[in-house]
Amino acid sequence: MKNSDLVYVTFIRTTPEKVWAAITQPEFAGKYWGNSANISDWKKGSPWRHVHTGTPETVRVVGEVVESTPPTRLVLTWADPAAPVDVSRVTYEIEAIEDLVKLTVTHGEFQEGSPMAGKVSWGWPRVLSSLKSFLETGKGLNIQAGGGGCGSKQG
Repeated sequence: MKNSDLVYVTFIRTTPEKVWAAITQPEFAGKYWGNSANISDWKKGSPWRHVHTGTPETVRVVGEVVESTPPTRLVLTWADPAAPVDVSRVTYEIEAIEDLVKLTVTHGEFQEGSPMAGKVSWGWPRVLSSLKSFLETGKGLNIQAGGGGCGSKQG
């Protein structure tokens, strides 16, 4: 059985530029993504990595920038560094609607039998809720509450 795309939509009182910065600039991602950072130059074809910035630093996700159109669209491949052939795809679509931003995150193209869909289906709602909170209030949520983050149910 093939995995379906996971689609998450949230509305945030902010600007597309601030959403883009929160996703792509390590100093912002760490404030809502459980002390983690997304690192790349964000140019098409460039590598990117999602790194837990604790001690020791741990690379949790690796991939390539497929498309980068600041501040409206970012498409990335996504894989656990321990299983780099198990690649999926994440698309961020950022749309201004008056004084709001509609952020749509689609995670799909999972490999047959991949455990990644189960891992991220638990994490994306937490990360995106924390992103919304961070952009609207200046403070992210504790996405580790209850035992985990975006990469797995264990953290």
